[in-house]
Amino acid sequence: MEIKISDEAAKWYEEEMDLKTGDFVRFLARYGGCSTVQSGFSLGISKEEPINPGASSMKNGVTYFIEESDLWYFDNHNLEVGYNVQFQEPEITYGK
Repeated sequence: MEIKISDEAAKWYEEEMDLKTGDFVRFLARYGGCSTVQSGFSLGISKEEPINPGASSMKNGVTYFIEESDLWYFDNHNLEVGYNVQFQEPEITYGK
């Protein structure tokens, strides 16, 4: 499984979450909401250090990761974080 973060999405996260080099951003499974990969669950985000990362990617000195315990949510898909210019926010897709 891969985590792909576009330059524009990384910049948005850096500004909105006040991220600095050496920070960590976790993508996690949340109960409730909707998703194209898991019914009844949605993707959450948190600024925290990893405990047991199952996948990670670094962009501009920030590590984006998914804990091993949350990999089930992605159902063997990659996490792709792009940027929606119209809404001026990150846009999540799941690819194979």
